Amino acid sequence: MAAKMAGARAALLVCSLLAALITVTSGSLDLDGLAHRGVRARSNNRDYGGVPEAEENPEFWNHMAERSIQNALHIQRSHNKNIAKNVVLFLGDGMGAVSVTSARILKGQKAGNPGEETVLAMDTLPHVAHSKTYNIDAQTPDSGATGTAFLCGVKARFATIGVDGRARIEDCNSTKGREVQSVLAWAERAGKSTGIVTTTQVTHATPAAAYAHTAYRGWEVDSVMPPEAVRDGCKDISAQLVDDNPGIEVVLGGGRVMFHNGTDPEYPDDPGSNGVRSDGRNLVQDWLFGKTSARYVWNGTDFRTVNPQTTDYLLGLFEPSHMKYMTDRVDSPTEEPTLPEMTRTAIQILQKNKNGFFLLVEGGKIDHGHHEGKAVKAINEAVAFDDAVQVAKDLLNLDESLIVVTADHAHTVSLGGFGGGRGSPIFGKLDPNLWDFQLVPDGKPYTPLLYGTSPGYNMSGGSRENITNVDTENPEYLQQSAVPMIVASHGAEDVAIFADGPMAHLFHGVHEQNYIAHVMKYAACLGEYAEDCDREERVASGTARGSFSTAVVLSSIFLLLVWWF
Repeated sequence: MAAKMAGARAALLVCSLLAALITVTSGSLDLDGLAHRGVRARSNNRDYGGVPEAEENPEFWNHMAERSIQNALHIQRSHNKNIAKNVVLFLGDGMGAVSVTSARILKGQKAGNPGEETVLAMDTLPHVAHSKTYNIDAQTPDSGATGTAFLCGVKARFATIGVDGRARIEDCNSTKGREVQSVLAWAERAGKSTGIVTTTQVTHATPAAAYAHTAYRGWEVDSVMPPEAVRDGCKDISAQLVDDNPGIEVVLGGGRVMFHNGTDPEYPDDPGSNGVRSDGRNLVQDWLFGKTSARYVWNGTDFRTVNPQTTDYLLGLFEPSHMKYMTDRVDSPTEEPTLPEMTRTAIQILQKNKNGFFLLVEGGKIDHGHHEGKAVKAINEAVAFDDAVQVAKDLLNLDESLIVVTADHAHTVSLGGFGGGRGSPIFGKLDPNLWDFQLVPDGKPYTPLLYGTSPGYNMSGGSRENITNVDTENPEYLQQSAVPMIVASHGAEDVAIFADGPMAHLFHGVHEQNYIAHVMKYAACLGEYAEDCDREERVASGTARGSFSTAVVLSSIFLLLVWWF
């Protein structure tokens, strides 16, 4: 009897130790990522359509699905209820579902793979939801009001920033008393460090929603404001950044013209690059005043000399207007920094604060590429944006850091068409014929990526342009569109939310866009959630990502050992 009891105790001990090991360590496994490891396109192993040989075996798909189920079960058992010390919001401007899918394919094809099977960095964030992007007065939104939603927590009117729905566009007086505070502002009040990284002007709609309050997103500099708005006490966005938000430690992007009225240091012979302030102020000097361990940089060479350990404040303005497209850059140490580079430096500076930080990272040129109808530019920007997400994943501990990836709105770009096999170049052409059937009546090729509205509408002799001899992989190529438009319009459909870290599981279905701000505040105990956050329950859940805290697991093992001996 004693021997049986001893055997039972031994078996229980072994099972407990194994369970503890799985609970503590399995959170670091990327089970889905194993599925396609080593699957690369080899022309001698592919038939028409570019099918990787491994995928012909049903076991490939069965094993992948089984791993995904186990991963999903683990995620359901181990929701991270910790308090978020750090919060990083990645905002892909104009990055709808088509942009995400296209970036996935392009990233894979750049690595020599078919592309469709690629796993983006944002794809690995396990909690996914949809965001409804409309403004309170517009079915198809603009980025000012969407920024107010996902940063300030309330939906607002088209083209307004940082004010509630009672404010009216271009009506300065209507904003008084209607200002709403952003997650960044609440993080500042809580003693956290804060930062903004963007590839647009730092005073553009999305970054401005983190710090400004204005009746019109176009009021980026004083020289464009109506006299009555200035008379009534409204301030331009760039002045609000410097005067009203001195505590933001990192600001990186473009937009030098908004900060001075002199000659541009990079393009001194271009009058169009000169500063446009009318009040005579040099906001860069004003930003530096009174700060210690602060630096201002305007080129890639100086940026790459920044030491995050000795720099507490960093302002980088790398272009007179918006930053360059990835496709327009040269491979040189003097080239302006990429979004991943800026993200890395920003995190390294901000994470020195023991209280944590909030960082907004915007891939703004995705939107610009789509507005121009140039999908090659837009999708390359989306790939760089995903690379920046990977930087954050590499640098941060997701036990204590919430990462959210989303978009403000979509675009009218579409992806599809028959005539292209697996692994077809994302920027290539599709055959108008499907086997022996002429699917396209005009017999002309077309591209997988097309726009509903854009400057790419091009009729020649009453019919669609023949692109047989056109280089559709050229970054300047305009994808064809159904409706002619000077600039492509936004899309109105839902966009995705990807998240991981503390309270990421609160993203779970279809949400209004303002919900995003509330989850970030709740996760970090900011704003209205500072006091009524259920801290005891969340602290008790521990710091491990398993279903029990490390302390609980180790205590259980200790008690079992005491019982055994």
